[in-house]
Amino acid sequence: MRLQDKIRNRDASVGVVGLGYVGLPLLLEFIDSGFSCTGFDIDDTKIDVLLKKGTYIKHIPAERIAPAVDTGRLSATSDFSRLAAVDCIIVAVPTPLDKHRQPDLSYIEKTSETISQYLQKGQLVVLESSTWPGTTMEVMKPILEKSGLTYAEDFYLAFSPEREDPNNPVYNTKTIPKVVGANDDTSRECATLLYDAVICETVPVSTSQAAEATKLLENIFRSVNIALVNEMKMILDRMGIDVWEVIRAASTKPFGFMPFYPGPGLGGHCIPIDPFYLTYKAKEFDMPTRFIELAGEINTQMPYFVVEKAMEALSRTGKPMKGARILILGAAYKKNIDDLRESPTLKLIQLFDERGAKVDYNDPYIPEMPRVRKYDFKMKSIPLTKENLGSYDLVLISTAHDAYDWEFIVKHSKIVVDTRNAAGGVQGGDDRVFKA
Repeated sequence: MRLQDKIRNRDASVGVVGLGYVGLPLLLEFIDSGFSCTGFDIDDTKIDVLLKKGTYIKHIPAERIAPAVDTGRLSATSDFSRLAAVDCIIVAVPTPLDKHRQPDLSYIEKTSETISQYLQKGQLVVLESSTWPGTTMEVMKPILEKSGLTYAEDFYLAFSPEREDPNNPVYNTKTIPKVVGANDDTSRECATLLYDAVICETVPVSTSQAAEATKLLENIFRSVNIALVNEMKMILDRMGIDVWEVIRAASTKPFGFMPFYPGPGLGGHCIPIDPFYLTYKAKEFDMPTRFIELAGEINTQMPYFVVEKAMEALSRTGKPMKGARILILGAAYKKNIDDLRESPTLKLIQLFDERGAKVDYNDPYIPEMPRVRKYDFKMKSIPLTKENLGSYDLVLISTAHDAYDWEFIVKHSKIVVDTRNAAGGVQGGDDRVFKA
């Protein structure tokens, strides 16, 4: 049976490599749509949790995983030889930057090497990881062809960028349109059919390069506009103007304006990283990326701006930064999730520590801070009691989780530095809440 027919009939089996914030929800969507799926990951802890019908991602409940395991539609393994038994292989692995802000494709390369060992005739491979335009054809294809099979004749290859927004109350994996790109008609057809089966709408484009560039444009758009509003925040702060009031007012214009909001820095896997993948590739074509690099400079400076505002707030009470006790509220990069990737809180902890402050944190979704790439703080979340709040010289709001009681926090804190405009409406907080 042709792969296209197997996909249409839900007879195709799907393997997802990388069971993180992108791979696991996608895997569950395929299962919900009637496909038999196998999840692959090098982390045996994740495999064990899934096979025991549990979860390791806050916004994906165990109640959704249990029936998939019970019906036999969900299997999870670290045995990559089982890739040979699936029809469609979706790759959702990290694509970080190295310490010099150069793309690190090692996860894609290693995964491609592994797939090439077990690649079968007629299989479809789809890359979802954000990367520079050309990666699918220039990096993955040659590695996969080490199998002895030929692209577009023996196996099919496509790119479809992930568009996950963890815990978004409006959009989820199924309801976000999916861009699909491939450099031959059969690969594009197979990949489009596959995602058509689980996603509300697919958007085919002519090549994998076009699909790769689409993902980068989406996140560069956000990065540049966040940098713009962050720069506005710093300028208006110097002028004594409330940037949040200005954004609210500007948002009343029904055309030509889209609100973006300042913060303590960029977080998540996409926005702080993806723009630099295009910067890297553009050098090959002797093209500068001034907007991208300037936005990156502004956004990476935001934690330093926040630390300066914290120093100013402390100075009003006669307290120096060195020796000050600081409690940071929120470790996750955005509210109501348990995702630490590229969180600005990590940089803030480092900066406060370097300046001699004693730093703790609270996050209802991250009881213990794990090692995250270059950060290994070995910290545990501090309970939010009135006694604990009152014992700190300064409380800094880094992530505005809905679970926080801002009135309680402001009432029992000496000083609050608010980077999210979360405590702005608390009565009686005018003399102790400082916006940053």
